[in-house]
Amino acid sequence: MLGAFEPGGEKAQKGNGGDGLTVKTVFDRLPEAFQADRAAGVDVVFQFHISGPDGGSWYATVKEGSCSVTRGTHESPTSTIKMADADFVKLIKGELNAMKAFTTGKLMVEGDLMKSQLVEKLFKF
Repeated sequence: MLGAFEPGGEKAQKGNGGDGLTVKTVFDRLPEAFQADRAAGVDVVFQFHISGPDGGSWYATVKEGSCSVTRGTHESPTSTIKMADADFVKLIKGELNAMKAFTTGKLMVEGDLMKSQLVEKLFKF
């Protein structure tokens, strides 16, 4: 997970740092960022809890080479990723290093830490 959201040039909307990228937009685009060819045998649910005024809860289900994103909370996710909205957008834009965010508590992971790192393999922004 820790390097997955480094898009190369995306900018956030005013209030999140720039011109159009919001937390909601990231999750709207997540299925497009999915790398199905890297998902053989993967069956996981990534829960995201993003706090702050632009935050919310979404989960991404990866199974049988496909990805779906749903707004809300899953009963039993494989991994849960928690961040503040502004930090999440910075992470997506490549302005916040994922490992630094994790070690400083800006990015928190609950559940299967090893499986959470599949985000990096499965999604490309």
